[in-house]
Order: sequence, then structure tokens, then C-alpha cells
Amino acid sequence: MGEISIKINIADRVYPLKVNMEEEEIIRRAAKLINDRIKEYQENYAVRDKQDLLSMCVLHYATSSLKAEKKVNVEDTDVAEKVYQLDHMLDKFFSK
Repeated sequence: MGEISIKINIADRVYPLKVNMEEEEIIRRAAKLINDRIKEYQENYAVRDKQDLLSMCVLHYATSSLKAEKKVNVEDTDVAEKVYQLDHMLDKFFSK
């Protein structure tokens, strides 16, 4: 699929982008999540400066990303260990 031109609004600023058609929905959803998080911070904290709000959003999403990455690594290790144990059990079973 080809590239399309879209405009994304984040923190009251418009950003023209060229994106692959299959990425458009994801990018629009990401922008909506960012704007929703900014609105939440504006309502719950005494922060009005857009730069501060954007920094808080970046910190939130970077932290979430690192937590998810760590969880995947732990789960991958657990799965690998279980596969190893299963393989060992099967080797024992079939070597009888």
C-alpha cells in the first residue's frame, strides 16, 4: 500500500505527516491517547504549560513501554524454561 498525507493534532499543534495507509489508524489512535492524557493531566494537576504536559505524557508512555518490555522478557524466559522442561520430559519418556 502507498503513503498518504494526514494531519495530526497533538497539544493544539498540527503536524502534517506522510504515513503508510495501514499505519494511519494506529497513528490517529496514538495521537488521541496523547491528547486524552494531556487533558487528564490538565484537569488533575496545576500544570498548564504544554511542554510540561507533553513531558509528563512522554514519561508516562515510556514507563509503560519499559514495563511491557520487561513483562514480555520475563514471560519469554518462563516459556523457554517450560519448553526446556517439556523437552527434557519427552526425551526421558522416549528413551525408555
